[in-house]
Amino acid sequence: MKMKKYIAPILIAALLVLYYGGIALFFAAFAELSPTARILLITVPLALAGVAIYVLVQRIREIQSGEEDDLDQY
Repeated sequence: MKMKKYIAPILIAALLVLYYGGIALFFAAFAELSPTARILLITVPLALAGVAIYVLVQRIREIQSGEEDDLDQY
């Protein structure tokens, strides 16, 4: 039963990583852009994908520790 708690965070993180990865690939295909603009337009979505993975790892640790609802802290 505990696996059900992992499905939503993993699914959302996977969708975000695919979305931001797609945006990075989209901008990588533009040869007309200056190298500085291409690097910036590729780096920002990849950084956001990295943040999504980091948040996923945090959420998995919360679920494993039994702290499923953050509202109890406030």
